[in-house]
Amino acid sequence: MALKVGVIGAGGMAAYHIPGFRSGGAEVVAIADMNIESAKRAAQKYGVEKTFGSPKEMYADLKDLDAVSIITPNAFHHPLVIEALANGKHVFCEKPPALNAADVSAMAAAAQKSRKTLMFNFNNRARPESYAMMEYIKKGTVGGINSAQASWIRRTGIPGFGGWFTNKKLSGGGPVIDLLHMIDLALHFMQYPQPQYVLAQTFSDLIDNKDFKGPWGIPDVKKGVMDVEASAHGFVTFKTGQVLSIRNSWAEMNKREEVSVVFQGKKAGGMVQRLFGQDGIDSTSIDKCELYTQENGRSVNRSIIVEQDESMGRTRAAKNFVLAVEGKEAPLNTPDEAVKLMKIIDGIYASAKSGKPVEIK
Repeated sequence: MALKVGVIGAGGMAAYHIPGFRSGGAEVVAIADMNIESAKRAAQKYGVEKTFGSPKEMYADLKDLDAVSIITPNAFHHPLVIEALANGKHVFCEKPPALNAADVSAMAAAAQKSRKTLMFNFNNRARPESYAMMEYIKKGTVGGINSAQASWIRRTGIPGFGGWFTNKKLSGGGPVIDLLHMIDLALHFMQYPQPQYVLAQTFSDLIDNKDFKGPWGIPDVKKGVMDVEASAHGFVTFKTGQVLSIRNSWAEMNKREEVSVVFQGKKAGGMVQRLFGQDGIDSTSIDKCELYTQENGRSVNRSIIVEQDESMGRTRAAKNFVLAVEGKEAPLNTPDEAVKLMKIIDGIYASAKSGKPVEIK
C-alpha cells in the first residue's frame, strides 16, 4: 500500500517535494495552507485531490495519512513538526530545521517519543556529485578528513526586501541560516563530528541595498523588516581535531555565485562545486566533482563524471524520505545531525554578536 503524504504549505518547493514523493512510490493526497486559495491553486497545478485551510483540518479528515511535508517560513517549522509528530505522522521538513538548536532538540525528542521518522531537506546530500563523493569517502580513498571549507556565496542574491526572509523573527537570520546547505554537506563528508568552538563575524552593510537583490525569491514588502546579515565568515573546531571554514553571503563583492565544499583528507582531497550563471538559474550552472591524490610520485586530479541534476538533489531527497520510511533506503539525515548543525548556526550568530569564540555544548 502506497505511503499517503500531505503537504503543508503551498510554496515553490512543492515543485520538488511532490514529484520526489511520487517517484518513491508515495501518493500525495492533500495540500494544507492557511491561504486556502493558494492551496487550491497548488493542488490544481500538481494534481492533488484535497485541500485544507490548516493541518488540524487535514489530520481530522484524513485518518489514514501517513506522513507530511512542511514547506513554510522557518518560524513555523518547529510548531508544525511537533504537531505532526503528535498526530502520529512521519515528517519531511524544509530547511532550516528550526530557528535555533533548542527547538530542533525538542523536535528530535518528539520524533523519538513518537517513533516516527523526522528528516530535513538537506537536499545537497542527494546531489549525484555528493553520492559519488561519499562512495570514495566510505571506501577509504580519502581517509579521515582533517579540514574543509564550506561556501555558498552570492554577489546579488538578497531574496526580496522586507519579506519573511529578511525578518529575523520569521527566518532566524540571513544567509547563514538560509544557505546552510554547504555547512551541512561538509559535516556530512566529515562524518558529522561534535563541534567544540565557533569564531565568526557577520556583515550587514549591503542588506538594504536593492542593487544586491536576487532575480528570484519573494516580492518586496513596503516598510518591511531588514534586520538580518548580508554575509558571514566563520571557523569551527571539533572535538576530533577537525576544522571547518565557513563563508555564506547573499550580498558580497564576489565574482559570481558559488556553492562548494572543498576538503583535505589524509589520503586525498576533493571538491563538490556548483558555479551559477549570472542569472542565478540552475540550468546555466556548471557542476564539478573532483578528487586530488598523489599517484606514482605525481599529483593527480580526477574529474568524477555524474549525471546532471538541475534540482540540486531536491527531488531525490524527497524520494529518499519515502524510501527511508518504508525501510528500503537509509535516511540521508537524522535529527541528531540537525541538532549539531543548528548548534553551529547558533554559535556563528553568538560569536558575531560577542566578538569572541563561542564554546558549543
